[in-house]
Amino acid sequence: MARPREFDETAVLDAAVACFWAQGYQAASVRQLADGMGITGASLYNAFGDKRSLYRRALEHYVEISFAARVRRVEPLGPRQAIAAFFEDVVERSLADPGRRGCMIVNSALEAAPHDAGFQAVVADVLVRIEGFFLRCVAAGQRDGTVASVLPAEDLARLLLGVLMGVRVMARARPERELLEGMVRPALALLDLRAG
Repeated sequence: MARPREFDETAVLDAAVACFWAQGYQAASVRQLADGMGITGASLYNAFGDKRSLYRRALEHYVEISFAARVRRVEPLGPRQAIAAFFEDVVERSLADPGRRGCMIVNSALEAAPHDAGFQAVVADVLVRIEGFFLRCVAAGQRDGTVASVLPAEDLARLLLGVLMGVRVMARARPERELLEGMVRPALALLDLRAG
């Protein structure tokens, strides 16, 4: 009979996220992960498999506690307001991060995805979800008149995805409010641009 787990899975995944997010996939050792998670190496392997499997679970957990939670907070707003609130939250969280960790999704796209088809698929799926959020907002805003229709909704959604990725990368190297907000402002202004 299998023994029940003697740890809080959410808490240990939070700790794994913190370790991977701070150090990256390659640099984080199994010993560091187990120590940070407060479990033994054997428990880590029994519960999550190998380091690669744990990283995938940690990345999925990060997506749920960051991106998915942010979307749940802003989607009740109007479409145009939801986009602005999404970016405002990203900028504020980026500026409040003394470790300059950036975004674990972007970090994974740069470090792990180019070398691992499985991670590439996970990251690609997340980016599709983010683009889908922007597309839903832009399309709804174009229907209700709060977002300009000078460009197709698909193009605007992809632009917003690109701006988001750029903000998250720049926040690691130059976490300056004026820079980050200055990257977002033109994209939001484009949503308000009316054909003249």
